[in-house]
Amino acid sequence: MNRFDQAKMLMRARKIQKELQKQVITVEQGDGAVRVEITGDQKIKKVHIYTESVDLDDIGQLERWVEDAVKQAIQESQKVAAAKLQPMMGALGDLGL
Repeated sequence: MNRFDQAKMLMRARKIQKELQKQVITVEQGDGAVRVEITGDQKIKKVHIYTESVDLDDIGQLERWVEDAVKQAIQESQKVAAAKLQPMMGALGDLGL
């Protein structure tokens, strides 16, 4: 790979990174009681807990909803990142890397 190709790939990678930083994925658990927002680069942006939908006598359930929402949000962000990076990975394969 020559320097031009390397620079081109680096520019493409930076563009994808910026796109992922701006993209927000939202996941809900507990019929909407818990909502997690995460960016495409896997940074938790916000966790919403709608108290009117939560049984305060069952905090264990709330903890499970939060945990499940975070896990699902991370999985979704990984899928988004993989989809955006796939074309670039194919280009690397075409260059023999």
